[in-house]
Amino acid sequence: MASTESSPVSPQHIVIVGAGFGGLYAAKALSQDPAFRVTVIDKRNYHLFQPLLYQVATGKLAPSDIATPIRHVLRRRPNVRVVQGAAVDLDPVARKVILNGGAEIGYDILLAATGVKHSYFGNDAWREDAPGLKTVEHALEMRQRIFSAFEAAELSQDPAEQARLMTFVVVGGGPTGVELAGAIGELAQHTLKDEFHHIDTRRTRIVLAEGAPQVLSSYPADLAAAAERSLKKLGVEVLTRTLVTHIDADGVRLKVPDGTEQVVEASTVLWAAGVRASRFGQALANRVQCTLDRAGKVEVNADLSLPAHPEIFVIGDLAHYAPDGAAALPGVAPVAMQQGAYVARLLKARQRGRSLAPFRYRNQGSMAVIGRHAAVGDLRFMHVTGITAWYLWVLVHMMGLIEFGNRVVVMTRWAWNYLTRNSGSRLITSVPEARTGHAGRAHRSRD
Repeated sequence: MASTESSPVSPQHIVIVGAGFGGLYAAKALSQDPAFRVTVIDKRNYHLFQPLLYQVATGKLAPSDIATPIRHVLRRRPNVRVVQGAAVDLDPVARKVILNGGAEIGYDILLAATGVKHSYFGNDAWREDAPGLKTVEHALEMRQRIFSAFEAAELSQDPAEQARLMTFVVVGGGPTGVELAGAIGELAQHTLKDEFHHIDTRRTRIVLAEGAPQVLSSYPADLAAAAERSLKKLGVEVLTRTLVTHIDADGVRLKVPDGTEQVVEASTVLWAAGVRASRFGQALANRVQCTLDRAGKVEVNADLSLPAHPEIFVIGDLAHYAPDGAAALPGVAPVAMQQGAYVARLLKARQRGRSLAPFRYRNQGSMAVIGRHAAVGDLRFMHVTGITAWYLWVLVHMMGLIEFGNRVVVMTRWAWNYLTRNSGSRLITSVPEARTGHAGRAHRSRD
């Protein structure tokens, strides 16, 4: 006699590649629903709060303050599995993600959230002399170079060499570049000014080069102007409409607005000028029918899926989403968070035979900090600057940290730094390479 009991329906397997903001928000939203089992794949074992990387690079925070183990974040999510590995390819017919080393993980639904890396606009040779800022390794390398330059200047007896060692060039005037230049200015003008005997760190030269007509080009003009004024108070030379034409171990060559070129001799050049989609975006383009934009980002439908593959979603910095012909959404954390949560809601709705309206980004504004009591904010209904914007920036970033423990640590460290103007995470931990033309060069870490 045949059994009349129906077989239990197997949970849908959702594979999330990338444990950034978008991937984690999607995983957490799906984690309590028995209709799904979730596998999160990331090449690192921690989630990184990238907006504060520049503070690691300038010694204000330690890496552990802004990074949390992925397994810890998802520890009470019984239907979520975490896999450490780099997704390098996929088989869309068999529905498998292929990891480095050859391991394969099958999926019913694939969510790609692998983010971006920095781009040198075809000048990859500059990478060696101008590190970018996307990973902890990059931040530690920047920290190595910044503080090693001051140490080498203290040792040098040659005024010209001291000047070169105490010259820093930041390429790119977006939020990362502005915040990085401002943080170096804080170090030079305040934190380090009484710690050296043979150099005056207040004579440090900091050059911020930006190709657009203003820094923070996506911000309103009044906020960009306020940011530039705050930078100048910290000793930063702001060069707009200025293009970098060459970078090497001795400095940079700049094309200034009048068309002439000038050379800035600098021991430390830091890159904050451009990004390109991660390699997994190219793997998608190679294997499935999809379109990449100029930065290698994957163009997606209104529900964030791929046109020919409704079972594959792309979110966060990897996605190019331009709703109703408008400009593509920016690569910022709130976009990734909202997209991760949206895809989770969409998958739950599909399980119940329902549909959702297209994704719509709720823009709550954007903020950038320049230094102590100096920030700018483009909020939905008003513009804020100065100390008000600075306190709002602190609050927003505190709430953005994934784990409560991190919030307590970072707030405590910031409060101490605020009272003492001290930056406590200034260890130089790598042995510099003996290389002509550059002080304190650390071993390169690759993307």
